[in-house]
Amino acid sequence: MTVPAKPTSPQIYARFGGLLYLAIIVTGALGELFIRGKLVVPGNAAATASNILASETLWRLGIAGDLVMHVCDVFVMWALYVLLRPVSWNVALLNQLLNLIQTAVLVANKPNLLVPLFLLGDAPYLKAFEPAQLQAWSYVAIRLHEYGFGVGPIFFGFVCLVECHLIRKSGYLPRFLGVLMQIAGTCYLINGFALLLAPDFEGRLFPFILMPCLVAELSLALWLLVKGVNMQEWARRTGSASAEGSAATSLCQG
Repeated sequence: MTVPAKPTSPQIYARFGGLLYLAIIVTGALGELFIRGKLVVPGNAAATASNILASETLWRLGIAGDLVMHVCDVFVMWALYVLLRPVSWNVALLNQLLNLIQTAVLVANKPNLLVPLFLLGDAPYLKAFEPAQLQAWSYVAIRLHEYGFGVGPIFFGFVCLVECHLIRKSGYLPRFLGVLMQIAGTCYLINGFALLLAPDFEGRLFPFILMPCLVAELSLALWLLVKGVNMQEWARRTGSASAEGSAATSLCQG
């Protein structure tokens, strides 16, 4: 006789997702603010190249940290899908598809950060170019990464808006988290489209427009890690979802 496997508690998914969400926030801040923010000198290709050459290991650590962040992102997607699926599995799936697109864009953008390491190296074939040219091309690659890093989150803006809908309807996660994610999604969209359509305007918005995003995502991560879900509301929601699923199955069989 086979004993049915006991379902995994949603609190495990919540704690797991919250912990990795915090890891995403920390690694993202380290890479963007404390590594590239320290080494890249805005508008100065020569100084930027000099900084990268002097701190090549740090530059590489920033890239590696970004990749760790994106791996964590996949696991957080999975945890959030499990947690939000009882509200609406198809909307939760849409949420994760949008999130996957964002992650794919950001991962595909990472080779731009490797370009300076090649161009600023000492390979013999690079002697065909002037140092100033190599520095300029390296800086262009870094600027391309900055644009990709800003455009990718446009998709995440829609992720936040969909998560807002799911969280507010769930009953087992507080509605204020949904409101915060709605604000964050709006800020991501404004910042991303401003970067594309009005870069000078975006320069005045950044980084202040992303502060609500940090508050929202940090709040969600900490809530999942510390509080998790309301188990009574989870049981009510999953029980009704199971009943609806059984009724639909019976109707199809009939």
